[in-house]
Amino acid sequence: MLLTGDNELTATCPLCGFAKPETMPADACQFYYECSNCKALLRPNPGECCVFCSFGSVKWPPIQQQLRGCCP
Repeated sequence: MLLTGDNELTATCPLCGFAKPETMPADACQFYYECSNCKALLRPNPGECCVFCSFGSVKWPPIQQQLRGCCP
C-alpha cells in the first residue's frame, strides 16, 4: 500500500549538526541512521517510531497521515 505524504526531508545529526537531504520509505520504518559526516549511528528518541520522526524535518509518512486525522 502506497501512502501519500511528504517523503522528502532533511535529516540533521544531533551530534555534529550535519544536515542531508533524504527520501523516506513510505512502507517501512527506519530504526537506524548513520550520519554521513561523523558516522554516528542514530536511533529514534524514546517514544518515537523512527529516526526520521526524531531527526528529520518532517515525520514519517504514516505518522503524517495520522496527524492529519485521515487514518485510524
